[in-house]
Amino acid sequence: MLAKSVIVSSLLLAPGALAASAYGQCGGKGWTGDTTCPSDYVCVASGEYYSQCVLGTNGGSNGSGSGQATTTTTTTSNRPSTTTVTTTRPPSAATTPGNTTRYWDCCKPSCSWPGKGGSGPAKSCAKDGVTALGSNTMNSCDGGSAYTCNSYQPIVVNDNLSYGFAAAKIAGLSESDWCCACYELNFTTGPVAGKQMIVQVLNTGGDLGPGHFDLQIPGGGVGLFNGCQSQWGAPGSGWGAQYGGISSASDCSQLPAQLQSGCNWRFGWFKNADNPLVNFRKVTCPSELTGASGCSHA
Repeated sequence: MLAKSVIVSSLLLAPGALAASAYGQCGGKGWTGDTTCPSDYVCVASGEYYSQCVLGTNGGSNGSGSGQATTTTTTTSNRPSTTTVTTTRPPSAATTPGNTTRYWDCCKPSCSWPGKGGSGPAKSCAKDGVTALGSNTMNSCDGGSAYTCNSYQPIVVNDNLSYGFAAAKIAGLSESDWCCACYELNFTTGPVAGKQMIVQVLNTGGDLGPGHFDLQIPGGGVGLFNGCQSQWGAPGSGWGAQYGGISSASDCSQLPAQLQSGCNWRFGWFKNADNPLVNFRKVTCPSELTGASGCSHA
C-alpha cells in the first residue's frame, strides 16, 4: 500500500448538512465546494489543486469485509479546523499498473458519438478546432468535417500535476464504461516518475492493450489516422514520425500556433518522457476537463 499525507477537515457535520460525495472532489486550491467527506472516508490530496474522498479512517470496507488500519497525527497549526492525517491508501483506492504512449491525430474522438456512455457525447469541433459540432457529424478521418478540439491539449496545474485527455482501453470494461471517465495516472518511470496526471478518456484505441493510455499531445504522432492533414495542412505522416511525432521542442514551431502550447508541454512539464509506465485508478473528473469536453462519467 502507498502512504499518503492528506488534509482532513476536523469540523463535524451537523445533522442534515451536505458533504462531498464518496470519491467526489473535496478540496484543492480554488475549490469552493464541500470539503467534508462522508463517514469512513478521508480527503486525499492528489496535488495542490485536487483532493478526493476515498475510504480510509474508520475501518472502511472495500466490499470484501477487510478494513484498513490508519495512523493519525495532529500537528500544531494556525488553522485550528485542520488536522494532518497520515493514512494508508485502502484497497478500494488501489492502483493498477499500466503504460502510456502519445498521439494527436486530429480526428473526431470516438466518445463524441451518441450513446457511448457517460453524461453525453464529448464535444467535437469544426476545422477551426473551436466551433462545437453536432454529435452525428461525420468524422474528418472518414471524409467528414468533425475534428479534435484544440482544448483537448494538456493543462499544467502545478509542477507535479497536469490534466489532459487520452484514448484508453481498460481490462474488464467496455467503451461505455470508460468514455468520459477520468483516471489518475501516477508516473513510475522516466523523468516524470513521481508526477501525476488526471486524464479524461475521450477515445478508444483499436490498437491499444489493456491498461494502456494514449495521451493526447499535439505533435505526438498521428498513429493510424491523420486528420491533421486536412485540418492544418500537416504532412502525410503527420508532424515528425507517424508514431511518436516530433523529436525536439524546436519542432513545435511546425505546428499551428493553436496547438503549440500542448506541444511545448511535452518538452516542459512532461520532460520529453518517452512512454512512461504508470499506476492508475479511476477518479472524479476535475471541472477543467468536463468543461472542455462537455461530458462526464460517474
